[in-house]
Amino acid sequence: MAENNHRYAVTVTWTGNQGTGTASYRGYSRDHLIEAGAKPAIAGSSDPAFRGDPARWNPEDLLVASLSACHKLWYLGLCAEAGIVVLAYEDQAEGEMVEEANGAGQFTSVVLRPKVTVATATDLDKARSLHHLAHQKCFIARSVNFPVSHEPQIVLADA
Repeated sequence: MAENNHRYAVTVTWTGNQGTGTASYRGYSRDHLIEAGAKPAIAGSSDPAFRGDPARWNPEDLLVASLSACHKLWYLGLCAEAGIVVLAYEDQAEGEMVEEANGAGQFTSVVLRPKVTVATATDLDKARSLHHLAHQKCFIARSVNFPVSHEPQIVLADA
């Protein structure tokens, strides 16, 4: 099977210079814009624990969101191929990051908790098992060096 290479280009522009640049640690904003082509810009910052703006997306939020979205996209495609009709999908994903004494850190885990509503004539066991296959195929989950688990809840539309 042939391999296909895909490239993703984004521009991250720091918008937090408050007049003195990074002359002091507290003297600048962590705000930035994330852009890719003609797509709407994403207002970013750092986590509030690191002097960021809580109203803006931070890299940690975006990493957890990327894992959740990738899993969802694979799952819905696999369900469509298997004849499982998904009517609603919502994931309450959560990641855990450990910050070391020197300020470095890393994610140690992400848990995906999708609640999937399926049509009444659905094979619930098959709907549940496709989460495992979606995890095996997810580009983002395959790219990280920490465990990504899933705790799906499958519910029938009429229940």
